[in-house]
Amino acid sequence: MNWLKNAWYVAGFKEELDDSKVVARRFLGTAVVMMRHSDGRVAALRDMCPHRLMPLSAGRRVGDELECGYHGLRFDVGGACTLAPGQANIPRQACVQHYPLAERHGLLWIWMGKAERADPDLIPDIRWNDHPEWTPSRGYHHVAADFRLSVDNLMDLGHESWVHLRTIGQAEEECIPSYPVKVSIEGEGLVRAHREMPNIEAPPFFAMVLDHHGRINRWQTAIGLAPSICMTDFGVYPVGSSADEAYRSHVLHLLTPETESSTHYFWSVARNRRLGDEKLTQDICKAIAQTFDEDAVVLAIQQKQIEAEGGPVPRLALRVDEAPIRSRRLLESLIKQENEDPDFVYRPALMVEDVTPELEMG
Repeated sequence: MNWLKNAWYVAGFKEELDDSKVVARRFLGTAVVMMRHSDGRVAALRDMCPHRLMPLSAGRRVGDELECGYHGLRFDVGGACTLAPGQANIPRQACVQHYPLAERHGLLWIWMGKAERADPDLIPDIRWNDHPEWTPSRGYHHVAADFRLSVDNLMDLGHESWVHLRTIGQAEEECIPSYPVKVSIEGEGLVRAHREMPNIEAPPFFAMVLDHHGRINRWQTAIGLAPSICMTDFGVYPVGSSADEAYRSHVLHLLTPETESSTHYFWSVARNRRLGDEKLTQDICKAIAQTFDEDAVVLAIQQKQIEAEGGPVPRLALRVDEAPIRSRRLLESLIKQENEDPDFVYRPALMVEDVTPELEMG
């Protein structure tokens, strides 16, 4: 698989690491083990002992070091071997690859490319996951599909009317593809697809968060930032009220390839209203988990079909495919530049989206 390697990918939520445990995951096809040092530093190593290839995560943690469960070799958070039982000298080759790991916005970020290029200033601005003016509902899904299918799915919100009718979708008489979408490319690596839906029936999820069962105005913007971060910015408010008082949410879809056919899907749904309502936080978690369960089923089926039938998707292009196709082409261009130009540095655009759209709604 040809991935964009010199980029930051989400590796987990910050609170997953404490100073006593390790977390093992596979990123971009490579097994990695993560840990937090007693001084607060976070570290990521290749999850493989250089002696007989045993996963270090299958051993144990001894203080701030990892001990292989086969012959007891120990490695510090930088990957250097500190102990080889039964001998005084430590072979020069006894070291483990280290990957840059950083903390920002309440998340762990890993860099799987050239370590010397891992500039923390290139971490995308998704502050809403950890911001006092927003309350997040967080979760994780493991998706049995190529991460690009998830990006396609999130940049084409037209599928909601069929896949998510029980949660966020509109019925066929108000199906989402009937409302025009404006697609644009803004800054390096960023695609935006904006749609407005005035005077519509409130789907179940929006009726819940608004505590309103009449007609609503709704906008939603699908934002894709290469290689694999998406955000759905939506706002809803009752017809007859002001857009300035809209219930607004930034839905962060933090996709990290696990293998060619599986994806880590970390998500955070940050809202700007009823910030201290813990019941609402949990209700949103349940509703969003159900929504993403529905997506996961469709994506897994697509993956199997692609493996069986071969070739890319879509086989034919519809209007709803404009943003997904643009996102794929943009990513392919970045990967091509990375492979061909040793000096190429991808500097992703900022995901700043806190201005209420100028809506033409009644």
